Amino acid sequence: MVQTLGNAFKSGRIHHAFILTGVRGVGKTTTARILARAFNYVDESGARPTLDLSKEGAHCAEIVAGTHVDVMEMDAASNTGIDSIREINAMTRTPPMSAPYKVFIIDEVHMLSTSAFNGLLKTLEEPPPYVKFIFATTEIRKVPVTILSRCQRFDLRRITPEVMTGYLGGLLEKEGVSVEPEALSMIVRAGEGSARDCLSLTDQAIAHGDGKITTQAVRDMLGLADRARVIDLFEKLMGGDIGGALDDARALYDSGADPTTIIADLAEFTHLATRIKIVPSAAADPVLTPDERSRGAELAQKLSLRVLTRTWQILSRGLGEIAQSGNGLQAAEMVLIRLAYAADMPSPDELIEKLTSQPDAPTTGSAPGMPMPNGGGAQARAFAPVPQSQPQAQPVSQPRAQAVALPDPRSYDQLVALAGEKRDILLKHALESDLKPVTFETGRIEVALTPTANPSIVSALSAKLKDWTGRPWMVTVSTKPVDAPTLREARQAAEQSERNAALEDPMVQAVMETFPGARLVNIKTRSQHDDAEGIVDGFESDSPDMEDDE
Repeated sequence: MVQTLGNAFKSGRIHHAFILTGVRGVGKTTTARILARAFNYVDESGARPTLDLSKEGAHCAEIVAGTHVDVMEMDAASNTGIDSIREINAMTRTPPMSAPYKVFIIDEVHMLSTSAFNGLLKTLEEPPPYVKFIFATTEIRKVPVTILSRCQRFDLRRITPEVMTGYLGGLLEKEGVSVEPEALSMIVRAGEGSARDCLSLTDQAIAHGDGKITTQAVRDMLGLADRARVIDLFEKLMGGDIGGALDDARALYDSGADPTTIIADLAEFTHLATRIKIVPSAAADPVLTPDERSRGAELAQKLSLRVLTRTWQILSRGLGEIAQSGNGLQAAEMVLIRLAYAADMPSPDELIEKLTSQPDAPTTGSAPGMPMPNGGGAQARAFAPVPQSQPQAQPVSQPRAQAVALPDPRSYDQLVALAGEKRDILLKHALESDLKPVTFETGRIEVALTPTANPSIVSALSAKLKDWTGRPWMVTVSTKPVDAPTLREARQAAEQSERNAALEDPMVQAVMETFPGARLVNIKTRSQHDDAEGIVDGFESDSPDMEDDE
């Protein structure tokens, strides 16, 4: 915004309407007043729009105080109707009394009614050269496109934690109020980038702490759980210590933490650990407490991304369960129990990997020593030990597990079946509908493409076959025209042939004549020993005479 307006002021091409959007408390209205000063800046050298406001201009004091006759502010939340817009339209017909421009600041502009927006359109489209409009809103999507298209839009971001921490720290120093660093971090985090929210919370914390802001006072004021205790609870859950986790959760509840807050704080720490695992520099966030910074990085290194994402899913689902439950504490405890049991449970692919990596692992699922899923936490063993009553196998005589045999299609039909087994629906559809087999040998396939086929399917098929079979496959496209049908076309032709044969059957024809409106819906083939080509399985009819017949 500074760059855009600075260049506009230099060139003298200043737009007539601006819209500022952003969350609450990021300075939209304050910025609008600063822009009004910038438009109407006058010093001893004359009127000149500028962003350098270090020296107070002739109109600056009145604009800041809100008493300047040529700068008008309107709250659209309390002036939503067309009458207020008519007053603005009337005022635009007269030039400013003392300042270079008449500036209209409309706050929460999205609250205007449809008729009010329509009444503003004409003036906004062709305003007098001495009029500037500045709109502010937190709901930019509720502003009609016809208004937005006539404005220069500037999105004001949330205030960063670093800036907000320095801002609040400077104010408290001027006020002579001592504050603990962790307490200040809690306020900044709760403010969510809004200066107004942070100021309100800071003022409340000063009153709550009787002139001194402490971590415990802010925690009690916000109803937060102790961050260190939340991390202790998280560690016990990840370690499978269900009893200790329930005791910690009960202690947090007894100290005033809401069950929803406990689960939400666990989810927040899970997100933090996941973020640090992916972006290690996230641990340097100044809003984090020392415990979150150090222990979060440590847990992010220990826990896998799979465990963290599964933990997040369980906690997120648990928040909904607590909201719907009549007893929030009981619902929260059930969430914690589920989380503790699932924390170290291996996924199916991890279990298979552990199975195949054990040289002495038996091939049957009921034999002693079978690897079992671990639902009891990190301290539990992932595999059950061999019972001492069973004779121990000698390593020298125990045969090693055989390598898993890879599929090796011997025909085009087997290739289509392999694609189905691998659940590659797109490739299976292409093999049936877009490719025509010409020759098929182990490691080499020649096909013809239909006019609608995607040429990239050839390289994709070669890559898939190499992954599935463990050997390279050469897939080539025939340069000669091929009249043979695709598998789908051949199957459809066979089905149509069976249908035509069935319709020519005398018995079928007799049924169709007896029950007008009957339709042949299915054909089933008899077993080969019946020595018959087919049998009609069912009819449908619109005739009431056939309601009980088939």
